[in-house]
Amino acid sequence: MPRATDTTSPTYTMADRSGALPLLGHTPALVRDPLKFLAGLSGHGDLVRIRVGPHAAYAVCHPDLVQRFLAEDRTFDKGGPVYDRLREIAGDGLGTCPAAAHRRQRRMIQPLFHRDRLPAYAEVMSERVAALTSSWHDGQILDVPAAMHRLTAEVTVRCLFDAGADTSDIPEVQSSIDALISGATRRVLLPVPLVHRLPTPGNRRFHQARRRLRQITDTLIADHRSAGADQGNLLSLLLAPDAGGTGLNDAEIHDQVISFLLAGVESTAVTLSWAWHLIGTHPDIRQRLRDEVDAVLDGRPALPADLPALELTGRIITETLRLYPPDAVLSRTTTADTVLGGHRVAAGTTMIYSPYQLHRRADLYQDPDRFDPDRWRTIGRPPPGTWVPFGGGARKCIADAFALTQASLTLATIAAHWQLHPALGRRPVRAARQAVLAPHRLSMRLRRAG
Repeated sequence: MPRATDTTSPTYTMADRSGALPLLGHTPALVRDPLKFLAGLSGHGDLVRIRVGPHAAYAVCHPDLVQRFLAEDRTFDKGGPVYDRLREIAGDGLGTCPAAAHRRQRRMIQPLFHRDRLPAYAEVMSERVAALTSSWHDGQILDVPAAMHRLTAEVTVRCLFDAGADTSDIPEVQSSIDALISGATRRVLLPVPLVHRLPTPGNRRFHQARRRLRQITDTLIADHRSAGADQGNLLSLLLAPDAGGTGLNDAEIHDQVISFLLAGVESTAVTLSWAWHLIGTHPDIRQRLRDEVDAVLDGRPALPADLPALELTGRIITETLRLYPPDAVLSRTTTADTVLGGHRVAAGTTMIYSPYQLHRRADLYQDPDRFDPDRWRTIGRPPPGTWVPFGGGARKCIADAFALTQASLTLATIAAHWQLHPALGRRPVRAARQAVLAPHRLSMRLRRAG
């Protein structure tokens, strides 16, 4: 018997995406211009059947259906090409585990992300921003993604793992994550296991990065165990016995640590990088941001208590996440025969949804390709299923408040002292062709504010 997730008559359309090639499907179009491909899916229907190589998948394109899809996490479970590849890196950590394991893991980790902890985290964020910017000088050309990755890696390690951690391994964490994301992207777009077992340079980098990240994780865990004290951080929670007196085994601890390194470092870093690019190419917004931080902060670091007054700062982050959600596309697998939008979907079907596609719909956002932080004055809280950079339902990102706080505090604190301008003569900035929607080759010129 099918599990009825939607018993209404078919009011949502289902269609095949045209242009599939024999054997290759839509892979050439995805590789050539993945964002254009994703943004165009809703023009074909509300549920759109696509093919990646020989494998078929349904793209959920309508916000109503996305809301239901995300809410029913046991029917539409983590799986499919994106999460299958992420599990090669992070195993069954909180972000990648099946629904059956998710609730236990989330209950265990949730206390770390209570709002009461944000002031202590903010102190670490301010300290690391000061350390990052201490070597900056007027006129310097800054590799923005590298700087933001360094910052978010240090904040993640210090807040979630060990406040006194040696951060000398941070550059290796960054490079390992970059290699893993590039490798995962290749595995999604070319789902042929034999190809990824060949000793190519890309495959070697992927496997070396996975081993190195495991070694760094081993060190974090071993150092915490040797200290022996409950430090109230993620590792303390992971190493403590649960209510049944057992707790997680070493493999499960590794999976959680790597999951939070990947999520904590990458998503906020790319959001901040895009934000600086968008501010830099919109001088009116750059000046208004400067006026706001001058009025609110008067040169001091931003604190969580400042966030309500940093209205434009918050809208800039919200609009950046609309235009460039870090996860442009995500996948699920149906666990039972079901109905979505009045259409039957068989068990085992691969389903995808694209925050990028939803956020660029002209029927949801006026002039959707334009950077306009002020649109959020009118929209306020977006309707369900229309703004989903952190997912939704029970699987919504556990660290969404942490990420938004870090992004806003970092943006405001840096903007109080520095302005980032486009570097003349540099190539136009575009999105890198990888699983995380990151800017490619983004360099900007630093100008001291004042």
